Amino acid sequence: MNEAQRIATGDVVFGCELGSTRIKSTLVTPCGKPLGSGAFGWENQLEDGVWTYGMQDVLDGVAASYAELARDVRDTHGVELTRIGALGFSAMMHGYIATDADGELLVPFRTWRNNFTGEASTALTDLLGWPIPQRWSIAHLYHAITQGEAHVRDIAHITTLAGWVHWKLSGEWAIGVGDASGMFPVDPKTGQWDAWMLETFDSHVADRGLGWKLGDILPAIVPVGEPAGTLTAEGAALLDASGALQPGAPLAPPEGDAQTGMVVTNSVRPRTGNVSAGTSVFAMLVLEERLSSVHHEIDLVLTPDGELVGMAHSNNCSSDFDAWAGLLGEAATLLGAEFDDDTLFGKLMPLALEGDDDAGGLLAYGYVSGEHMTGFSEGRPLFVRGTGARFTLANFVRAHLFSALCALRTGMNVLTEREGVKVEELRGHGGFFKTEGVGQRIMAAATNTPVGLPNTAGEGGAWGMALLAAFLVREDRGQSLPDFLDTLIGDSIGPAVAPAPGDVAGFDEYFNRHSAALAVEAAAVEHVE
Repeated sequence: MNEAQRIATGDVVFGCELGSTRIKSTLVTPCGKPLGSGAFGWENQLEDGVWTYGMQDVLDGVAASYAELARDVRDTHGVELTRIGALGFSAMMHGYIATDADGELLVPFRTWRNNFTGEASTALTDLLGWPIPQRWSIAHLYHAITQGEAHVRDIAHITTLAGWVHWKLSGEWAIGVGDASGMFPVDPKTGQWDAWMLETFDSHVADRGLGWKLGDILPAIVPVGEPAGTLTAEGAALLDASGALQPGAPLAPPEGDAQTGMVVTNSVRPRTGNVSAGTSVFAMLVLEERLSSVHHEIDLVLTPDGELVGMAHSNNCSSDFDAWAGLLGEAATLLGAEFDDDTLFGKLMPLALEGDDDAGGLLAYGYVSGEHMTGFSEGRPLFVRGTGARFTLANFVRAHLFSALCALRTGMNVLTEREGVKVEELRGHGGFFKTEGVGQRIMAAATNTPVGLPNTAGEGGAWGMALLAAFLVREDRGQSLPDFLDTLIGDSIGPAVAPAPGDVAGFDEYFNRHSAALAVEAAAVEHVE
């Protein structure tokens, strides 16, 4: 069949990812070839001290992204999209969505960006002997319990953002292995919630009179490649407001954005690794064995097919630089320049490669929100320079790009230096890598590791989820996910850029200066509202 025939007969798969600033959709053939795409821009809000998104905004954004995709398919292929062979949803991991038995939210969605669960995180890490970061759903739940929040006794379900969208479209409280592993520990041997840790948690809160056990309110974990429900008529209407889309397609288990990052970079086997960089930044190294000890800087999560992963996650990456770029763009507009965002970033980011190795003594902290990696529950974006610093535009850009990766470097040092984890190459994806050659070289310097990029480096998440949906309807049911990805992705990863010695030395000097001056950021948090 040609592409139009595939679309007309529904021999296509759909993937959608809800990122922090964009909701992206893509339609592909069962072999992974893109057929159309759509997107919708959105932003989180800080309401009553909580970073959140409105749930109607979630549904509206998914529908708008799908509508743009459907228009793209119609304009490109001349066919109306009415049937889909399989579909799946991915989203930002972690966070806290708690509902009653009718599925009504009990409190506003608390995203991964919130950093007020420090005491809960520490207590659970000690209790379970497993690193429980502040972002994890169980940390948010335990925080709510210990704070005596009234809604806790009414909880019937907790889930992630991807899990909630999946429920709205399928009626199933289900989740994929990888996304689940960022809610509560999952046993790599069974691919299910860790039974001992479930029992330990329940015993620990038994005197609270909650009226439920943890295993009863967590979603069901569905293995990769198995259906996690079907698209209901109500779900089809939510996804496609035009009413053209027919229900009945199987849904892949919903996954986290970390897992789709592993998929698009074909980094699901041990000793492989990837790094996702955009609003946040995180590196995922697939482990050959468990780490020797618990580290608060490192998440232990799973690949979509259940391999253990060491994850170094920083809450803040490019947001502060994006704000500075907007300011510089305003100045350029005032002087009569006309340009779009791609042109603006395409001009600014390459300047980082022209700056001094150590960014000329400049210093930036892009802490739009708190940063657990360095011990901050709140953030204040900050730029500072000494009187002898070399204050040039090139150094200014380089300092901000270096700053975006300093917290990540803190976590990478734990994995590679303290634990001796080996990785031959990191594969990057996300908006940080959109400007050719810049993000790749800066990341190589920050991690002292060669960095390669897939062809979809800037927009990979939705495609990664589409590939997981394609794996659901694969012809060879015995084929493993790594082998399936080898077949589909193959050699589409570009050549790795090796770290340049000058860049590495410059980043090391910047990192040491950045770490030594964290007290400046702490003072800003204390004294600046």
